Amino acid sequence: MLLEKVRAVEEVFENLDREISTFQSWSGLHCAWGCGKCCFKPDIEATILEFLPFAHYLYTENRAFEWLDKIKSSDSAICHILNPTQPGAGLCSEYKHRGLICRLFGYSARTNKYGTKELVTCQIIKTEQQPQYEAAAAQIVEEKPVPVMNQFYMQLHAIDFELTREFFPINEAIKRAIEVILHYYAYRE
Repeated sequence: MLLEKVRAVEEVFENLDREISTFQSWSGLHCAWGCGKCCFKPDIEATILEFLPFAHYLYTENRAFEWLDKIKSSDSAICHILNPTQPGAGLCSEYKHRGLICRLFGYSARTNKYGTKELVTCQIIKTEQQPQYEAAAAQIVEEKPVPVMNQFYMQLHAIDFELTREFFPINEAIKRAIEVILHYYAYRE
């Protein structure tokens, strides 16, 4: 049952990644090389379920206890998956296993109280890519395809209500996901 949930979350993420790729193609929006400024926010929250695939991956790689200790022994609110010394486009050491908010931010929309989609992105994209940002924001209103945040959160909610009903600081969500996986396997070995 738990492995089915892991796979279901991975499928949601795969579908989202395809939608983001489509959005980036038509909008021309992209993150600046090596930026990661949004990752340094200390108040990022996530659900347990969105980090279940990461926790399962850590378990299969015999790294779950190492990560659990790392998170428990740190008081940093900055995501432990963040690696600012990593070379390349992103600063996420486990990019494949990043959470839902990490995937959505910058390349998705929210629905306002009038039912209109509004692009959710960072100040850097808004200012440094202003013409593309303004064009994309206008096209979203005209129903050009864009991932919508609440739709993806609802997909996760449908997989497991209990593991998505509460948001935690990101490291706490990762820690709890690891504990769920360790608990699951503790009774199977």
